[in-house]
Amino acid sequence: GAGLGGALPPGSGAEPGAELENWSGTHRARAEPLLQPETVPALEQVVARYHRRGEKLRAVGNRLSPNGLGLSDGHAQVSPALLDGVLYVDRERGRVTVQAGATVGGLLAALRPYGLTLANLASIADQQLGGFTQVGAHGTGAGLPPVDEQVVALKLVTPGRGTLALSADDPDPALFRLARCGLGGLGVVSEVTLQCVPAHQLTERTFVSDMRTVRRNHARWLREHRHLRYMWLPHTEGRQVVVVTADDLGGKGGGWGGRVRAPRGTPAWRTEPLRRLLAAELASRGVPSAGDGGDPAELEGAAFSELRDQLLALAPLDAGHIARVNAAEAEFWRRSSGERVAPSEQVLGFDCGGQQWVLETAFPTGTLDTPSGADLDYMERLLDLIEEHGIAAPAPIEQRWTASSTSPMSPASAPGGDLATVHSWVGIIMYLPPEEGEASRAQRAAITGAFREYCEAKRGLDLEVGATEHWAKLEVPGDVAGRASVRERLARRFPAEAYGRARAELDPKNILGNAWLDAVFPHPRCRSGDGGGS
Repeated sequence: GAGLGGALPPGSGAEPGAELENWSGTHRARAEPLLQPETVPALEQVVARYHRRGEKLRAVGNRLSPNGLGLSDGHAQVSPALLDGVLYVDRERGRVTVQAGATVGGLLAALRPYGLTLANLASIADQQLGGFTQVGAHGTGAGLPPVDEQVVALKLVTPGRGTLALSADDPDPALFRLARCGLGGLGVVSEVTLQCVPAHQLTERTFVSDMRTVRRNHARWLREHRHLRYMWLPHTEGRQVVVVTADDLGGKGGGWGGRVRAPRGTPAWRTEPLRRLLAAELASRGVPSAGDGGDPAELEGAAFSELRDQLLALAPLDAGHIARVNAAEAEFWRRSSGERVAPSEQVLGFDCGGQQWVLETAFPTGTLDTPSGADLDYMERLLDLIEEHGIAAPAPIEQRWTASSTSPMSPASAPGGDLATVHSWVGIIMYLPPEEGEASRAQRAAITGAFREYCEAKRGLDLEVGATEHWAKLEVPGDVAGRASVRERLARRFPAEAYGRARAELDPKNILGNAWLDAVFPHPRCRSGDGGGS
């Protein structure tokens, strides 16, 4: 706080030199300092003080963004972690007002006594509500927009205009719509009001299919199922894919004649294909293992994700090895096929695996009534590309769908304003081993290089379909030309001028920018983002 010409206000919770790392272990930053205000007035005073001095102050949450979107190395960071209260539940209107630091999981628990829940979720529930909505997070369901569309009001602590209360009911809601997916560049979100839905159970069905079968049924599945998710398994015969559907219990598409069919056999039987492959791979490397038939007895209780991580770590960049792992994973999912009934928040959350590189893009694929087929054409060509280039692409390549968002900065904003447009989201992945010693660091570096080549190989395909990166997964190029190319592309897709004008008004000194934001959407009152930040 010395650089501010005096002590910070009481309740600011300053922690100098805090070392921050994102969840996927791919980005780090040193916060100078990390501030955790205990009250909203303390947050407002912090923002006002940094604005007066013109010093950087980036909002950071639980750091779940794979690209480190909320990090600002060497600058002050402000966390809403202590501003996590559920302020008001309006049961009659089905709305909840919550502070930005509350987690999705905490909010869901608080809503249960009121018989309410969120309409859609991302894969995990550790996100804080401020960041969850600001970056355009989404679940899946062709009739359900990304989560920013659930926001009906918010409070934004801005450097230039103080705290603003914005709402969908404003006479001119343009700023509200811009701010609810504002990338942390228009202000620090202190409070959001979300539209909820009645709590409900879902019937989830999981089965393994292939490209040919999916093509015959895809348009119907999108229309019939409330939630639909594909997990493609590269390098598998027939382009195998795990299909996961979820529907209101007893509703349309709700299962096999109302009977719930649990997966067959025991968990150990379902993971057997991976255990046997692991035993064989270890034996081929001269590593002894116990158990009959090459199936290590000590691994019998190991979970699927643990076994997959061990297998991938043996040869993460060997395409032949990865193909064998993906085939074993396909068999695991065949044995795991079945149905379950559970509360919606349990069904919609799923295990994302360990540390990883991930890139997810969204693109339009027609409407439910007139699908363009771009989603499956894209997947067919992506799988072709993986095979042709010999890319060691692990499973899954995840494909999901959402309706359009009316937030202009959302990757699912409707092209031409047609809100009937459905958007397909496709995420590719490479897993990283834990950073333990020189050998693992070298392996992580090699995987990082391979993943960048993977992304580059599919860049042309993304451009053809007009795909845009999920904001939390867009990695800024390290070179000047690459950053310029990204800026130009994003300026054609999004209202960069309107966003820039709003930044100039609400944050005239650009204290909220960081290297990522200043590179892709340069502040209009600052120099270009060629330096990757200001």
